[in-house]
Amino acid sequence: MPLSRQAVECLRELYPLTGRGRYVFPGVRSASRPLSENTVNAALRRLGYAKTEMTGHGFRAMARTILDEVLGVRPDFIEHQMAHTVRDPLGRAYNRTTHLSERRDMMQRWADYLDGLKNGAEVVPLRSARPV
Repeated sequence: MPLSRQAVECLRELYPLTGRGRYVFPGVRSASRPLSENTVNAALRRLGYAKTEMTGHGFRAMARTILDEVLGVRPDFIEHQMAHTVRDPLGRAYNRTTHLSERRDMMQRWADYLDGLKNGAEVVPLRSARPV
């Protein structure tokens, strides 16, 4: 899975805390299972986000939308990176090595975009499907 420089840096920082286990974010009840979406959603609630504002899966949906509509990334690159099933022209299901170079570039652009937001870059509004 291609990762940005920033993601690799975060993983290196986390390694002393979680590097010995199978998962970077192990489950609360068992280190043999990954952190559940319910745990992520509970953390969001404790941070003050309502169920109607954000969910763990909502971050994936938001990334998918911004990569497509703001950064102009081809949808098939996005779908491959998100491990969604994508049929190629020959009808074969998802291939994990498809478009690796483009996906690596996409992930770096995404991380740079997020850094820009964090550092006060201009926020570009998303297009609305219906008139506001």
